[in-house]
Amino acid sequence: MPGQHTEYAFETAIEQHLTSAGGYEKGDREAFDPERGLFPRDVISFVQATQPKEWEYLSNLQKEKAEETLLDYLCRALNSGHEGCLSVLRHGFKCFGKLFRVAYFAPASGMNPDTQKLYAANRLTVTRQLRYSAKHGNTIDVTLALNGIPVSTLELKNPMTAQTWRHAITQYKNDRNPSDLIFQFKKRTLVHFAVDTDEVYMTTRLSGKGTRFLPFNRGCGGGAGNPENPGGYKTAYLWEEVLERHSFLDILARFIHLQVEEKQLGGKKVKREAMIFPRYQQLDCVRKLVADARVRGAGTNYLVQHSAGSGKSNSIAWLAHRLASLYTAKDEKVFDSIIVVTDRVVLDQQLQNTIYQFEHKQGVVQKIDINSTQLAEALGSGVPVVITTLQKFPFVTEKMGDLPMRRYAVIVDEAHSSQGGETATELKGVLAGAAIKEEARAKAEEEGLPDYEEEILKTMAKRGHQPNISFFAFTATPKYKTLEVFGTPGADGKPTPFHLYSMRQAIDEGFILDVLRNYTTYKTYYRLIKSIEDDPQVDKRKAARALARFMSLHPHNIAQKTEVMVEHFRHFTMHKIGGKAKAMVVTSSRLHAVKYKQAFDKYIALKGYTGIKTLVAFSGTVIDPDAPGVEYTEVGMNKGIREKELPERFGTEEYQVLLVAEKYQTGFDQPLLHTMYVDKRLAGIQAVQTLSRLNRTHPGKEDTFVLDFVNESEEILKAFQPYYEQTIIGERAQPKQLYELQAKLDGHQVYYKAEVEEFCKVFYKPSQKQTPADHARMNACIDPAVNRYNGLEEEVREEFRKTLVAFRNLYSFMSQVIPFQDSDLEKLYSYVRFLLTKLPRETLGPIYNFDDDVALKFYRLQKIGEGSIVMEAGARYEVSGPTSVGTGVARGDEIELSKLIDLLNERFGTEFKPGDQLFFESIREDAVADSSLRQAALANTMENFGYVFRKALEGLFIDRMEQNEEITAKFMNEDQFRDAVSQHLLKEVYEKIREEAEAANDK
Repeated sequence: MPGQHTEYAFETAIEQHLTSAGGYEKGDREAFDPERGLFPRDVISFVQATQPKEWEYLSNLQKEKAEETLLDYLCRALNSGHEGCLSVLRHGFKCFGKLFRVAYFAPASGMNPDTQKLYAANRLTVTRQLRYSAKHGNTIDVTLALNGIPVSTLELKNPMTAQTWRHAITQYKNDRNPSDLIFQFKKRTLVHFAVDTDEVYMTTRLSGKGTRFLPFNRGCGGGAGNPENPGGYKTAYLWEEVLERHSFLDILARFIHLQVEEKQLGGKKVKREAMIFPRYQQLDCVRKLVADARVRGAGTNYLVQHSAGSGKSNSIAWLAHRLASLYTAKDEKVFDSIIVVTDRVVLDQQLQNTIYQFEHKQGVVQKIDINSTQLAEALGSGVPVVITTLQKFPFVTEKMGDLPMRRYAVIVDEAHSSQGGETATELKGVLAGAAIKEEARAKAEEEGLPDYEEEILKTMAKRGHQPNISFFAFTATPKYKTLEVFGTPGADGKPTPFHLYSMRQAIDEGFILDVLRNYTTYKTYYRLIKSIEDDPQVDKRKAARALARFMSLHPHNIAQKTEVMVEHFRHFTMHKIGGKAKAMVVTSSRLHAVKYKQAFDKYIALKGYTGIKTLVAFSGTVIDPDAPGVEYTEVGMNKGIREKELPERFGTEEYQVLLVAEKYQTGFDQPLLHTMYVDKRLAGIQAVQTLSRLNRTHPGKEDTFVLDFVNESEEILKAFQPYYEQTIIGERAQPKQLYELQAKLDGHQVYYKAEVEEFCKVFYKPSQKQTPADHARMNACIDPAVNRYNGLEEEVREEFRKTLVAFRNLYSFMSQVIPFQDSDLEKLYSYVRFLLTKLPRETLGPIYNFDDDVALKFYRLQKIGEGSIVMEAGARYEVSGPTSVGTGVARGDEIELSKLIDLLNERFGTEFKPGDQLFFESIREDAVADSSLRQAALANTMENFGYVFRKALEGLFIDRMEQNEEITAKFMNEDQFRDAVSQHLLKEVYEKIREEAEAANDK
């Protein structure tokens, strides 16, 4: 049929669905009043039908002018900067002393017949080709209105006519005047959609060519776009799900909100407003969580893996509000209180502002910013939404005793950082205390256990799942533990996120930037020379650490890198983002941060550069060993800028470079951050979180740049890949590993079971029975074990300590996942935690300061890699859990200091030369001539000889490294290269030794 492929047919299909199945009526475009920006007849008829008493009052006062008066007052409220369309829809407007409503939204709990009738009276209309201005003849493809007030527009395009959503966006930017009343920000329409048959984009503010549209797509195969729809258009979810009557009314009532930010710019306070409409993933996530919690009730854990830049703050705000007013199908409240656990300062204000817009009530949200007494009072009085840090929970019980038995929803912001160890256990203990105590008391009475055993039962119960607490954990980078504790079992039984919005999709959709796209690595080439006459024997492993630290802090090293960074910033970075781009320098220690701050300021002053000023961020006080008696603080080095002021001051035009040590590497949101200089070893989640500081978008920000002095691109790829799409569990931790570790620890006989038992009798003694002598008794149970530990050989000590740590970490984790009933494990765990704090720390021994022993002879930086680190789509990369392995320790081989220095000198490789074959031949001849290797080759098979040969080969390379530094360094550093060379030489050496032996025998 002709015309089936046109835009008109697409428009008709949408209208037909909305009016037949979506709960809409057909709008009359001739009834629109462009001067008022309304459908006046619809407004009046709604008020007359739903508020007859108020209408009668106004009619008696204004007679025939009643309609005009009501519309005038409505327009005044809609056009008001204070109220605006959204506020009027939710809370009504005043006219001659009476409150008039222009919409009725569904209450959270079951509706009584009167409320149901009012809600049903809402009239949603869909109007095609609306001529919206008296000044020109332009029309909008589709306009959606609620009771006569236009709330949304859609421009439709059909790719079959060579028009796509891109053309719709161009039309909004170029042909839709933002000053036309229907488009004016906050006054009428709240959201605009650019739609074709494949994709949807949306904006809440038209600003001409500066309008920013965001994707509103479901995602497809882990990336952007939409999946195929066997039943019709790929974008049908927009009008079938999102704009459906009940869904759209719910969005208007409890999702869309005005976000207001006040910033200090050049001595002035600037207010920025943004209308927030939920992205598809946010809407889908919150609704699915709420629907599941309504059915399951309290006692369920949920994991939300949403990428950085996905708007987690808004998702948490919407979820908190909805859970606080969530009722079951039988009209019973699901949760008595919502607790948001976060370390982010901005989240509390955002939550309060957002929820106030929904309810116009104060006291719904309370931030705990003073102490644990404040938290105890908020929990005791049943504040609907409490925002706090995890650290305040351990002290709540002592402030007010047990809380009454209630049901809680705990929303955890950045789950992996705030759900570890004993503090998380205390949170559960506080919120489920009464039930835990009752259960422990009943079991203790039944089995005739003493008081302290009852306390142990309580503590074990605290660690596990609590039937009155649901956890909603949000993170972009779930660790193995996070998946195990909060994940939902998938088809293979392994835990998976309840809802996923991947890093890949966020990058594809342009919500965040790909920080690995422009990644350059530098390697340091240097030669250290020995500047002392004697050649002391030192522990190879410990001395290597000290030498590496000496190298990284050497003034020449810092000066060279500083020059590279400053010059790079001036030539490449400072012109980005319209000249507003900023950089961060990530240093490996507080002392490094101090040294770099001094070096940057010195170099900038020496060169007379302007437009580049630095700030430094580190905690506490730093003492420079090179300047005894001189102390450095962050505030002092930043000339009096207070710690809390620093993020805002860095955001101004005055400062361009921020040098950090362990601060601002997580949770720091500065969209103008364009470049990162990395002089610190990064791995795993830390690498992802640190580099992700760059990924925030900003108008004019098209890319990012990383200059890395330390890490290999392969290591960074390995860190990012598990979080690119869905994070998958690998090898799972098993309870039997705990018993293996327990047996291993018992076997060392460092502690005795009687000491553990006696310690626990005191430690778990009920508070009312505790005495001042208890502390001494606990120490008396631990000190004998410390003495036995000190008597062990160094290697055994190190192995025992690592096994202790492995047991502590594994039990702390496993007890959250599996309900253990083994009090022996709990007792040992309690004892081990305190034993670890009393064991002496291993030091570097006498060799830890090489400043006098070693001088820097030769140093240079060389760029070795430039380009993109490309993450792989569709690949399965797993995260694995804690196990009992990895508790061994490498032996500290004795080595002459000169050889160790040579080894370090050659660790960083260069390129091959044509005469490299001669070097391999020299190594082979050395090996053949080695008497111990000859004996081993003659007495063993080639396979067994390989064990001896590979150990000896490193020494042979070191002996000849002066002849070929590049190959030696490559051999020492690159596993694959070393394996290939070793395999090749093994065969040649083995065969030559045996050939020579046979030839000698023949003679």
